Amino acid sequence: MAKSFDEIPVISFPDDFYSAGRASAFLARQAIERGPILRWTSQQVGEIVFLVGPDANRFVMHTNRDRFSHDRGWTPIVGDWLGKGLLNMDPPEHAVHRRMMNPAFTSAFVARYLPMMQDVIANRTADWTTRGEVDLLEEAREIAFDIAAAALGGLRAGPEVDRLRQLFYTVIHGYNPASETWEEFQSRYGGAIQDLGRVLVPLIAARQNGAGREPSDVLGMLVAARDDDGQPLSIEQILAHIKILLVAGHETTTTLGAWTLFQLASRPEWKARVLAELIAEAPPVGETIPVDTLRGLKVLDAFVREVGRLNSPVLMLPRGVIGDFEFGGYQVPAGTQVRLAIGAGHRLPTVFNDPETFDPDRFSPARDEDKKTPYGLVTFGGGPRVCIGMSFAQLEVKALVAHVLRVCDLSPRRDRSPVYTGFLIADAPGGVLVEVRRRAT
Repeated sequence: MAKSFDEIPVISFPDDFYSAGRASAFLARQAIERGPILRWTSQQVGEIVFLVGPDANRFVMHTNRDRFSHDRGWTPIVGDWLGKGLLNMDPPEHAVHRRMMNPAFTSAFVARYLPMMQDVIANRTADWTTRGEVDLLEEAREIAFDIAAAALGGLRAGPEVDRLRQLFYTVIHGYNPASETWEEFQSRYGGAIQDLGRVLVPLIAARQNGAGREPSDVLGMLVAARDDDGQPLSIEQILAHIKILLVAGHETTTTLGAWTLFQLASRPEWKARVLAELIAEAPPVGETIPVDTLRGLKVLDAFVREVGRLNSPVLMLPRGVIGDFEFGGYQVPAGTQVRLAIGAGHRLPTVFNDPETFDPDRFSPARDEDKKTPYGLVTFGGGPRVCIGMSFAQLEVKALVAHVLRVCDLSPRRDRSPVYTGFLIADAPGGVLVEVRRRAT
């Protein structure tokens, strides 16, 4: 017989768990010692249940997904300003909208963006070697947002894209208690949300007025899409999708791209292996790398996977429980807030050998550790709601590495190591600084 909710093991995080980046490692240890379901009391949310490990991932993402609400998980955290998009939609609405958006994210359609990605990367990194030092997190954010804006809305780098980037950054990361009060930030926050609407709504309306053309980007696909009754999406629905795709399309890719470059800069042996593969397989710098070549770089692919495992851009997936369930021998009632701790699951020794060690070879054909345990590696989620932009993000990060590594020689700052931190979403509060020199031909 299952034990009651009150009997779920209670945890208390260390005082420095956030600033030291220890949340995932701490939860992994707790799951090893006390089981895959844990309970914590948050001052902001109340009681939260953490689920950890591949069985939990499968339970929430697939076999019992109907008991969990994305809306009741994400919306209280991100707020109402985004509207309803794939991130925080529940069935049956989500299924309809996912079907409408799938054509824009097929491997074939995503491949169209590769020349644009490579142009943005080359332009944004052109002055790195003359500057001598860059913050990879800041640079990756600019690159990722330029690419997202171009792919989603056909917007090319310039003042309009810079303005959009700043507005999104204000809404997501803008509060600085050292320089303003909460009330002052709320005023800026509200103004930024209004300004986003002033920029994006006319863009959507213009596309609707020109409907009938062959779509060349995600916005065009959304305007052309029809639901099961043959009806187009409203401006409000398209706006919500675009805002969420712009956020998800650059925030997580920013983190993955920055940490991939930093890990390469910090590991000379792996930097040499990835560079050797690029020199052997890719055309010279300046020429577009064929998409099949980029996707077929096995050493680079394994390296990016390992970064996604240990430096997961998303550490926990919030869900609201809408149906009672039993997991790990305990009962959990509807109304509970759940956090699926995917970052902690990536650090379990029952799934990955010596999990705290950075070892891309664990994804080699001889080992295939991720394939031995279904739902063990879930950097981009899993099940029917696996991240719709996964192929896009992976291609972008590989294109970033392929260019930067062949043009620049990166090395970490000896006096300042970045801290991989965060709770729901990964962060690096002090930036990810590296020294840059031009690579010898």
